[in-house]
Amino acid sequence: MATESLAPQGLTLTAADGYQLGATLYPASEPRGQILVGSATGVPQGFYRRFAEFAASNGFTTLTLDYRGIGASAPASLKGFEMDYLDWADKDLAAGVDYLGQQDLPLYLVGHSFGGHAFGLLPNRDAIHAVYTFGTGAGWHGWMPKGERRKVQVMWNLVLPLIVAIKGYQAWNWLGLGEDLPKGVYRDWKHWCRYPRYFFEDPKMAWLTEHFAAVRTPIVGAVSLDDLWAGPESRDAFMSAFSGAAYQPRDIDPKALGLKPLGHMGYFRPYAEPLWRDALEWFASQPRAAAAA
Repeated sequence: MATESLAPQGLTLTAADGYQLGATLYPASEPRGQILVGSATGVPQGFYRRFAEFAASNGFTTLTLDYRGIGASAPASLKGFEMDYLDWADKDLAAGVDYLGQQDLPLYLVGHSFGGHAFGLLPNRDAIHAVYTFGTGAGWHGWMPKGERRKVQVMWNLVLPLIVAIKGYQAWNWLGLGEDLPKGVYRDWKHWCRYPRYFFEDPKMAWLTEHFAAVRTPIVGAVSLDDLWAGPESRDAFMSAFSGAAYQPRDIDPKALGLKPLGHMGYFRPYAEPLWRDALEWFASQPRAAAAA
């Protein structure tokens, strides 16, 4: 049952390497659990505000954050800014886990796209009791419908290399596609999107197969049937790496649910509230949540 939530609180988190991250805490007045939101690539934390407010009003204190190079965690200029894509996981999102882990409450992760990748990479992932992902897939253009596949290939092979060469970073703003991305994110993302199973097929990342297989955390992998970037095949190609987890795939048909089209970003738009409710109910059904209650 929804209750009145408290006012959001702006925070500064410190990653393991000392980098300062902008974050926002949405406190529940009578919390029964906590949720950490793992953002998609290049999506600022404000995009998840409505979901965080909804979760807080339903008893889940929720934390959002901006990864380094994005939003409130961006430097004055991205030109010359050095980082690796996976810093967003094992340093930045890990700082959110450490912050929420101080409370004696069940801790859950809601991962959007890259946020689902990030869970498997967290050094402190055992502190998380359950994971619900939206739109997490392998990123390979071959899993996409033919029209989208061509667009993505043109972007990776022609448009973005030129822009990065000129600007020194991935200037999404030039294309009206969202937040600018550090060059390190562009470099790693482009490289791994060459492979049908993403970074698991990179010879330099072979250690990840065993690392992900060791996960035992319950996971739901939800994708919309109209998500052109992360449909069921793409989702399955990535999530198969969690071979030891209690994993449940969920295919969302927006039309059958009476929802507007979701695509890759609609999971966190206001009309997706029924999906949020399902996720919260699933978290509440997990054993750790029942024990806390």
